[in-house]
Amino acid sequence: MSTVRTSDFGTGALSRASALIHTVLTVEALLLLAASPGLAGLLLLGPDPANLPLAALCLLPLGPALSAALYALHHRSRDLTELHPARAFLRGWRLNAVPALKLWAPLLAWLTVIAFTLTHFSATGLPGWWALLLAAIGAGSLLWGAHALVLTSLFAFRARDTARLAGYFLFRHGRATLAAASLLVLAAALTVLLTEALPALLAAPLLLSLLHGSRTVITETQEEFTA
Repeated sequence: MSTVRTSDFGTGALSRASALIHTVLTVEALLLLAASPGLAGLLLLGPDPANLPLAALCLLPLGPALSAALYALHHRSRDLTELHPARAFLRGWRLNAVPALKLWAPLLAWLTVIAFTLTHFSATGLPGWWALLLAAIGAGSLLWGAHALVLTSLFAFRARDTARLAGYFLFRHGRATLAAASLLVLAAALTVLLTEALPALLAAPLLLSLLHGSRTVITETQEEFTA
């Protein structure tokens, strides 16, 4: 009869899968809780473009929540006996709330200006190609923001250094940028085709995919830009 050693407990494939599911569900719940004040405000706002500035304010708590979730997912344990996702999330929030806001708030403001201009484009008198240019700039800003979110969640750089690195990696690692773009397209499709609540409910799996797609960015940052 085979015996199971105590040291082997929690390290098998089923245990690793259980650990991942537990971590993802816990992080998802904590992310929604941390962002709930703003998400509740969004539910009260109508679809009027005039509400875009208010929507941006409601989204402010989401930045630190996403950063804490990325931190917790990155530092997750594969061992069922060593799971502390809530502790990791809280630590990530304490470490990254302010650094994340330093990048998240300007990004939201910039995207709000672009969205407001596009929704009132007929009043600007600009040629139609300007709308395409603004949309492209907005998409590029979102991709930059994805890289910046990963970097500020996992590394202790100054805000301006994180911003520069995010811009550098935007073109340096095309596959990572393409992976982030695919996740943004997926989130947009879920919002348009189903419900705007679905991307929020699937935020943790989407962030886990973002981490997976950003492996080259994380590795190069560790090897080239940290002591």
